[in-house]
Amino acid sequence: MSRVLLMAALYVFAGLTWGQELKPLNPALIDNKWHAAWVACPDAPQKDLGVFYFRKEITLQSVPTHFWVHVSADNRFLLHVNGQYVGEGPSRGDLFHWRFETIDLAPMLRAGKNVLAATVWNFGTRAPVAQMSNRSGFMLQGDTKAEESADTDPSWQVKQEPGHGLAAQNGVSGYYAAGPGERVDGRSTNWDWDAPSVADASSWHAVEVVGHAAMREAQDADNNWELVQDRIPAMEHRLVDAGKPVRVDGLAATPEFPEQPLEIPANTHVTLLLDHGVLQTAYPELTVSGGRDAEIQLTYAEALYDEQGNKGNRNEIAGRHIEGVSDEFISDGGERRSFQPLWWRTWRYLQIDVTTKAAPLRLEKLNAWFNAYPFQEKASISGDIPDLKMLWETGWRTARLCAHETYMDAPYWEQLQYVGDTRIQALVSYAMTGDSRLARQAITNIEASIVSEGITQSRYPSRLPQFIPPFSLLWVDMLHDYWMYVDDEPLVRETLPRTRGVIDWYASHLRPDGLMGRVKWWEFGDWTSGYVDGNPPQEADGGSTFLTVQFIEALRDAGELEKQYGSHERAAAYEEMIRKASDALNRINWDARYGVYADTPAKKSYSQQANVLAVWQDVAPKAEQAGILRRVLASQEEKPTTLAGKAVPPMSAMSYYFRFYLSRALEHAGLADLYVDQLTPWYDMLKLGLTTWAEKPEPTRSDCHAWSASPNYDLLTVVAGIHPDAAGFAKVRIEPHLGRLHEMHASMPHERGAIETDYKRDENGWAATVVLPDGLSGTLVWQGREHSLHTGTQTFHLPDIKHE
Repeated sequence: MSRVLLMAALYVFAGLTWGQELKPLNPALIDNKWHAAWVACPDAPQKDLGVFYFRKEITLQSVPTHFWVHVSADNRFLLHVNGQYVGEGPSRGDLFHWRFETIDLAPMLRAGKNVLAATVWNFGTRAPVAQMSNRSGFMLQGDTKAEESADTDPSWQVKQEPGHGLAAQNGVSGYYAAGPGERVDGRSTNWDWDAPSVADASSWHAVEVVGHAAMREAQDADNNWELVQDRIPAMEHRLVDAGKPVRVDGLAATPEFPEQPLEIPANTHVTLLLDHGVLQTAYPELTVSGGRDAEIQLTYAEALYDEQGNKGNRNEIAGRHIEGVSDEFISDGGERRSFQPLWWRTWRYLQIDVTTKAAPLRLEKLNAWFNAYPFQEKASISGDIPDLKMLWETGWRTARLCAHETYMDAPYWEQLQYVGDTRIQALVSYAMTGDSRLARQAITNIEASIVSEGITQSRYPSRLPQFIPPFSLLWVDMLHDYWMYVDDEPLVRETLPRTRGVIDWYASHLRPDGLMGRVKWWEFGDWTSGYVDGNPPQEADGGSTFLTVQFIEALRDAGELEKQYGSHERAAAYEEMIRKASDALNRINWDARYGVYADTPAKKSYSQQANVLAVWQDVAPKAEQAGILRRVLASQEEKPTTLAGKAVPPMSAMSYYFRFYLSRALEHAGLADLYVDQLTPWYDMLKLGLTTWAEKPEPTRSDCHAWSASPNYDLLTVVAGIHPDAAGFAKVRIEPHLGRLHEMHASMPHERGAIETDYKRDENGWAATVVLPDGLSGTLVWQGREHSLHTGTQTFHLPDIKHE
């Protein structure tokens, strides 16, 4: 078999987005130790803070078509070739799944001498919580003999950077788990680390060899980094603007910087506030000249604060100040010195504080390099929903900024891949982009966190273990979601056995009556007034409606997978647990006085969340479901109310996050025509000037939170009605819920092409057009009646529905 055919056989990447370019990997590297070594800086700290430069010159007779190398580092690397950026990484994982990036250097190579240079850093104990680590190190391996000259070995040189450290504090209040601010003293910085030649060659030393690199399959590896190839694409890296000046102190007039250079006199303090208009994630790059000893501080914030510490309207500037993560830079007086932190920042507002000393400083330019997972928006929607374009764009921006090398709950505050957020993010990705690669990596990342008890951690990668057992159930549900949207049977088969540990652990905590007993750790359900610290109410021995129904959902999803690929005996056992738990909820936790489920058998509290789940998971009898949801929507948090003459008790209200599950319940109960009326919380955020969706209502810590981006998914699946109707999206089911709308057009990507729907109301009902790509069939459902769909264009006239 030729090498090309063998590589093709080995490069079967299940679950890839259509048209994805494969990354090469020489089969000889899979189960052998590599020629390349992990290398480090001798006499430098192994695990503490350190920034290092690695460098090697190679000579080429001609420029090759491709020059593929596999690169990794601990914590991270930034790779340049001949002074130009070519890549960064690695994507985060744990030591048993330490990723390497595969990069083609050819576009930056030239005939003759070439300089390969990498910045590698370890932030030690101040690294982001998502950053796991062994020790500082760097590795580069050519894919074949043709690239072997680049391999890391004793011929590489290294130098520790003395001028790069960390800011004394992060400058934020509230839980913060992302990376630290940085402090760079340009007076002791090595500015020529990636230049054709270095000024002080004697300060560079031969690297220390730590041990040969090896993949997970290799026998008896030399070190703790068990390498796996990163399957996701490189992050998007493009030039964008940093913001426009909106306020200045210390100058007579507002300058045009960053569009034009800005000269700051000696012995002057200037504060310049920039507003980007919308939130973004990017690497800021500030270029300055002169001004030796000048101190420059860049502060990044999602919003400004008033004197009471409130954000208020995000567009307001007067009487407000900035608080946030800051980077610091001291100028050495050189010409066109560029400062860029080692990790991207999140900001709408960026404040530049400059204090010059004896010499004037010239701010030459401020660039911003946008950084996020390279999702491409392929879905679209239009119609007469008020401010639909703004809702859609804000949701898309939220989804993008919360997706990098992993999904993230919040790009500013935590940058952690929580399962509760990630499930929703993955569904948004499937529906809006058709790209399942990041979701696939999320599923396997969370799987890697499973502990001996059988459950997952709540977030992963994470060097600080945290357990939210309900998120283990959501991971099971997430695998089921993936199964429905993505044609990737191998991953589902491989992962299914791991779901059994989650189910079995939960089953061991069931009470004899079938309700969920007390479990360990943090039983988070939602941020709401009646859930202390997010925990649904329980009694001494459990009995929570919320937690029991959440287990039912995971049993149902896991049972479907077991029937298809696993154990029919397990599937039957899951069905019996569902039956017993549902019966107990209806006997013990149902409160006939109000026509809703109580939080516990004691019937002392009630929540919207528990009732939403009970409807969605068919715990509630079909005839009761619509009435329960109407009472949920009519309920108030602080006091009882009535609906149609029946008392409704106070109920803990849903957060933005949990309204994702409300949408599922409305659709399930035949009330999805009410969906558009449920968008009020998102309209309220727009009125506050938010450009991404917040974590929770005011006062909110995070202005950009992934779990609040569900309306984009809902608009496509609930309103436009587009759903997979078979595993791997082999069939489509279209059941629109148009309510009082007059027109709606929506498009959702599919592996075979776009699924298009168009609805226009006329005096007799709706003129509907559906276009399916080649090879896809399905069903259109309207008022309970099914119409067959086939490849190509088809039109229907649908009778109108009377609305209350």
